[in-house]
Amino acid sequence: MRQLFSPVSERPSTDRRRLVQLALASAAGVPVLIACSPKVVPFKSTDVTGASFAQDLRLKDHLGNLRTMKDFKGKIAVVFFGFTQCPDVCPTSMTTMAEVKRLLGAQGDQLQVLFITVDPERDTQALLKEYMANFDPSFIALRPEPDELKDVAAGFKIYYKKVPGSTPTSYTMDHSAGKYIFDTEARVRLFSAYGTDAATIASDIQILLSNA
Repeated sequence: MRQLFSPVSERPSTDRRRLVQLALASAAGVPVLIACSPKVVPFKSTDVTGASFAQDLRLKDHLGNLRTMKDFKGKIAVVFFGFTQCPDVCPTSMTTMAEVKRLLGAQGDQLQVLFITVDPERDTQALLKEYMANFDPSFIALRPEPDELKDVAAGFKIYYKKVPGSTPTSYTMDHSAGKYIFDTEARVRLFSAYGTDAATIASDIQILLSNA
């Protein structure tokens, strides 16, 4: 089939004319302005900048202090939903975040990990405090009241469901396992999927810090 129009065949002459025009302008001493495309920040996590969800929270921490996201302005906050009796996903995720802090070196002080329990019935403040100490003393656990949990989870688009066990207290919890990453202005910027390695998360955090 004969090609009636080829955008490629038109480009060389157009480009040559443009180059000649720029050369003539430069030779005549006319300032030449060349538009440059804005640099794209190479995040490896999913960019959710401007999202209408994960805007704020108002919860007590494991010491009984009332917290909002604004309390963590000036730091990179990483929000993870889990529960202390979680057998694998939660301890793996928290261990990863402890490694992220180590990889950040001196910038590690600008990282704030927030663990929000989806099991407030069993996760008391005392238990949450003990659980955080297993990973890093700077990590903060937040505990919604049972009647607050639904709204908190919905605000962050988090899925959770109680899965009955052999006894009323031996249930487990299904839940979303990703992490939300907030910039130093307490704005949600990234979503990091479960299983993302520490080096990748640390790299994204360093980009956010460099643009702060």
